[in-house]
Amino acid sequence: MAKVFKGRPLIPGTLEGEALVSKQPFNTTGSYFENMFAGNTENAPCTDANNKELYRKDLKGAIMCTPQTVGSTMGAGAIMGVNDLGVGFQAMLFSSHVDSIAAGGLIMDAVWNDRKVITVDLLGDEFMETVKTGDRIKISEDGTVEVG
Repeated sequence: MAKVFKGRPLIPGTLEGEALVSKQPFNTTGSYFENMFAGNTENAPCTDANNKELYRKDLKGAIMCTPQTVGSTMGAGAIMGVNDLGVGFQAMLFSSHVDSIAAGGLIMDAVWNDRKVITVDLLGDEFMETVKTGDRIKISEDGTVEVG
């Protein structure tokens, strides 16, 4: 039976797919070095060796579930850059408030480049305790997220 969570839709949309989960904050810049500096457009292997959950897993087209993102101010540019390469996320789901790094990149990309990565925040701690990599996710326009 699916568990339902209600968050705040920042960039609304509908989507169904598989979760990719980082229980620790996701480092946008550190995770996309290969794509940003080698121009890889086939896939997006996570290059953040400090993230044992995601290291070397393909980030391309994922529904990323994380508490928040971390990294330098370059993180917002990294989000826009990997979207430009076609290897960004389909959606980002946050258990807490969206942070300035992710918000900057996601909103600028949506406004300036008409590239929409569905974004929902404030899904709560129980969301992060529940969701696992590979779980089926259904996102609704109103910020409802079903897991399972």
